[in-house]
Amino acid sequence: MIESEKLLQNKIKKLAIKKGVKLISPDSIYLSSDTKFGKNILIEPYVVIGKGVKIGNNVKILSFSYIEKTKIGNNVTIGPFARLRPDTVLENNSKIGNFVEIKKSRVGKNSKVNHLSYIGDTVLGKNVNVGAGTITCNYDGKNKYKTKILDNAFIGSNSSLVAPVKIGKNTVIGAGSTITKNVKDNTLALSRISQREFKKRKK
Repeated sequence: MIESEKLLQNKIKKLAIKKGVKLISPDSIYLSSDTKFGKNILIEPYVVIGKGVKIGNNVKILSFSYIEKTKIGNNVTIGPFARLRPDTVLENNSKIGNFVEIKKSRVGKNSKVNHLSYIGDTVLGKNVNVGAGTITCNYDGKNKYKTKILDNAFIGSNSSLVAPVKIGKNTVIGAGSTITKNVKDNTLALSRISQREFKKRKK
C-alpha cells in the first residue's frame, strides 16, 4: 500500500472507531470513505469493504469477507470468507456464512445462506433456509435470469435452481435436486436419478 493510501486508510479507520465501530486488527482491514456505519458493529481481520456499503446496527463481519455496493440491515452476521457483490441487500436478522457469494440479490428477514453457496439475481423471502452447496443458475452464456424463493422455503443441500424459476411458500426442495420448473406453495420437490447398486464381479 502506497504511503498516501495508508494515511487515508488510517484517517478512515480512526473516524470509524470514533463512531463506535470495533475493528479487530485495523491494519489488516480495508475501508472505503463512503461507508455508512450504524451502531455496535464488529469487523474482524482481513475484511475489505469497498465503495457503496451501508451497514445497520448490531452487525458482525467475520474474517476474509469482501463487500461492495451492498446494503446491510440490523442484526446481520456475514462470513467468514463471504463475498457480497453489487446490488445486494441483506434484510434484518439475515445470515450469510462461510464461502457464500451473493450478487444482485435480496435476502429477506431471518433468512440464512450458511455454507458454500452462490446466490445471483435472486429474491429470497422471509425465513428461507438455503442449504450448503446450493447455486442459482442465473446465466445461460448470453442472458441473466431471476430466481424467486418465497417465505419459509427450505432449499436442501447441493441443489441447483435453474432460472427463471419460482420456489413457492413453505416449500421443501430435496437435497441434490436440479429444479427447472416453478414449484407450488406447500410442496416437496425432488429431482434425482434413482440410486442403483451392482455386485462386483469376482476376479
